[in-house]
This record gives sequence, structure tokens and C-alpha cells, in this order.
Amino acid sequence: MLKAGRAGKVFQVLGAMSGTSLDGVDAAVIKTDGVELHEFGPSKFRAYSTAEQAKIKRALGQWSGLEAELAAHTVNDAHIKLLTNFDDIDLVGFHGQTLAHEPRGRGTFQVGDGQALAEALRVPVVWDFRSADVALGGEGAPLAPFFHFACAKWIGAKAPLAFLNLGGVGNLTWIDPSKAAPEDCGALLAFDTGPANAPLNDFVLQRLGIAFDDGGRVAAQGVVAAGALELFLNEAYFNRIPPKSMDRNEFTEMTKLVCELSDADAAATLTAMCAASVVQGMGYCPVPPEKVLATGGGRNNPVLMQMLSVSLDCPIAPVEAVGLDGDMLEAQAFAYLAARVALGMPTSSPSTTGVSALVGGGTVSEPNRS
Repeated sequence: MLKAGRAGKVFQVLGAMSGTSLDGVDAAVIKTDGVELHEFGPSKFRAYSTAEQAKIKRALGQWSGLEAELAAHTVNDAHIKLLTNFDDIDLVGFHGQTLAHEPRGRGTFQVGDGQALAEALRVPVVWDFRSADVALGGEGAPLAPFFHFACAKWIGAKAPLAFLNLGGVGNLTWIDPSKAAPEDCGALLAFDTGPANAPLNDFVLQRLGIAFDDGGRVAAQGVVAAGALELFLNEAYFNRIPPKSMDRNEFTEMTKLVCELSDADAAATLTAMCAASVVQGMGYCPVPPEKVLATGGGRNNPVLMQMLSVSLDCPIAPVEAVGLDGDMLEAQAFAYLAARVALGMPTSSPSTTGVSALVGGGTVSEPNRS
């Protein structure tokens, strides 16, 4: 049984993430003492089947009911099938699947049963990472920034830099690596920049029957509709001072703005909307970062990356450029956060989620040893 306060002990932790892009489950192992990253271990991905993805999509935006229950079973089963492929694990960090996120309203809702996972894997599981943060007035997201800080230390960064996650939703973590710890004043600023891949994925699935714009091929053939882009940037969200976060389906007006465009022009415009929201968000950084390191599926879209490259005032590159794995960074993040929860350490701060005080969010479920 893990005990809080055992700082210095290195745990082998398995983290699992099912993100807002709804493509599947990422799982990755790291070795950490909750402060430093000691080693990156093996990783695996399990795609959701078309039927599984459909069940989860039907439950998006719901806080209870049959659809949410079916999604929860789907998420748990997919995780168990994937995570049983890992050996010699001390602890599991289980994010679950976000169905609804309304931090200034009803709160946040992730489905997935950590206790059931602990029984299936016979390993302690840390889960429900966001509720404690929201209960203390925080946004409950983004939660990867403390891990991003550890990554900045691991790569030996000296000047301020930013991590940009281009998943279903975009989020930015600005880091001052001269600080000793992520909870230190001025070490971090984090927030959701706006929609990223989710609206584009949903659009090309509906229009073209494809899961995503692979390689940006559809967008590359189109022209950005400047009027639609301007209307998009008038959304009140972009004028809110961070920290701030948003739900996957919060920007439903995006697709209405492009509904009369051709497939290619609509894809190009939705891609430009993602890029423009990132550029707008960069203005909130305390000082300009030396570079931006991109993670998540969007880093593989050359059209999006080119839009960002010509619009940002600093270089942008995939995290692979510094030896990290952009496909597994979020799963690794929840492994790292799980270690911190088990050791009684904070996982978010006023500058990352707007929470009123440092908080270590998460529930630890132990398997029944009888």
C-alpha cells in the first residue's frame, strides 16, 4: 500500500488517457518520485472501435443516464483490455473519459470506475483527478502543466518555453524553468486556448466519412474564409483572462460558420480557427516563450503546424524534437500526477486551473487484498 509522504521513492507508474479526440486509449509507463522524471517506459495504444466511439459520442454532454452508463462500461472495458498488457506496475493513473465539463456551472464529469480497474489489475489506481480542484473553485483543467514542468526540467530548458497540446481541445502551458517547483509563484501559467482537432474531426467524419484530416490533405486544398474566422475570434471566451478551460463541444457555432462552405474550404477554415485561437492565447504569456513544443494529434497536421509557424513570434516544433513522445505525453502526465497524489503532493495551482489554493486532486482505490 502506498503511503503519502514517501518522497524520494521511485515508483513505476502506468498512466492512461482517453482524450477529447475520442480516438482511443493511450497508456504509458514512467518512473518517477513525484518530482523528477527518472525514466520513460513502454507505451501502447488501443483504438476505439467504431461502435465504441459511437457509444461515447452519444453520451457527450450528459451528466447521468443510460448513455453515460453505457459510455462508462465502454471506457472501463477498453482500459482493462489495454492495461493488463503491462507488468511490474506499482500504481496506475486513470483519467477516464470526460463527458461534460462546466467548471463555472455543474462541475466536471469523467466516466470510469477506478475501483473496478484496481480490482481487475490488482494494483492501486488513482482516478477522479479533477473534482477536488473544481470544488475549490478551479477549472479542473488543464491538469498536465505540473508534468510539463517536470519535462522542461528533464530536457534541461533554461529559458521560458511553452507546451502546446493540440488534442480535441487546445491547451497551452507556459513554463519558467528557473523556478524550483511547479507550485512556485511564477513557475506556470496554463489554460485552454480553444477548440483544436475536435470540430475538424467531427466535420470530416460527417461530410466525408473519415475519422480525421490525415496529413491536412483536405484543408490543404481549401481557402480560409476570413469572415468566418473573424466571427469565431469574436467569441467571449477569447477575452477571458486565464486560467480558463472549455468543454469539447462548447464551440458549436464553429461548424455553423462553415456549413455552407465546400469541404476543403471548411476544413481549411476550421484548421485556421484552431491556429488563430493559439496565437491569440499566446498574448497571455507572462513573457514570450523561447519556443513552443507541440504535442497531441494536431502536431502531425502540416497545414496546422505551418499556420502556427508563420503566425507565432517564436519557433514551434513537435515535442519529438527534444526527445519526448507527443502521442503519449498526456498518458505520461497522468502517471506523474498519480505519483504526486499518492505522495500527498499538489497537482494543480492557482496559475494552472484558477483553484483558490494548491490542491492534490485524485482518489486512490486499493484492490481488495482478501
